[in-house]
Amino acid sequence: MRRRDLILSGMALAGLGTAEALRPRRRLVLLKKGTMDEALPRQFGGWASEEAALITPDMAGRLAKTLYSETISRTYYNDATGAGVMLLIAYGDTQSDLLQLHRPESCYPAVGYTLQMTRSAELPVGSGLMLPARRVVATTEDRTESILYWTRLGERLPQSAGDQRTARLKNAMEGYVADGVLVRCSTLGDVDQAFKILDGFVPEMLRAISPQARPAFVGTRIARAIA
Repeated sequence: MRRRDLILSGMALAGLGTAEALRPRRRLVLLKKGTMDEALPRQFGGWASEEAALITPDMAGRLAKTLYSETISRTYYNDATGAGVMLLIAYGDTQSDLLQLHRPESCYPAVGYTLQMTRSAELPVGSGLMLPARRVVATTEDRTESILYWTRLGERLPQSAGDQRTARLKNAMEGYVADGVLVRCSTLGDVDQAFKILDGFVPEMLRAISPQARPAFVGTRIARAIA
């Protein structure tokens, strides 16, 4: 019995030592100064914005309200084409296992939408440069909303909930507590036309953000390549 107790105690101590060794100790924050709201231009190219009440992560439950240190809701209109793009940005300065980004696949059904499609996408944002993103189509009886979004956790850009869990684990194993952001763009109407609008809107928006602030939206590698 004594020998078994010693073995179990040793295993428990080893487990505690491993957990302590893997505990994140460094912060990785790509929003170096200011706020996401300040970094995002209110107008660029032919687009100008208005404040908007959009479907936001906190609508899906009280827990989601604790996930973000900043949430931005705007609608951008294009004077030349009449197109409108709804933009939501949810930023959290700490994305731990408990504080995880709330994806539209959970947020939209929670407020009565049906998901008609959700799939990974590689969005061209520069010459040969692809942004890992996701396309979603959500509907109600009288509304079809086409959604293009991406998430960043530290320097990683996970495309699915599984990728997101893996990204958090990798950040933790590397000793980082990272910030994170969800950027969601959407528009209404015909799905094919909607995604054409969104595919043009996102690269133009990213180019309009200052080089110093751009990593907070898409990570350092893509931000530098856009610059």
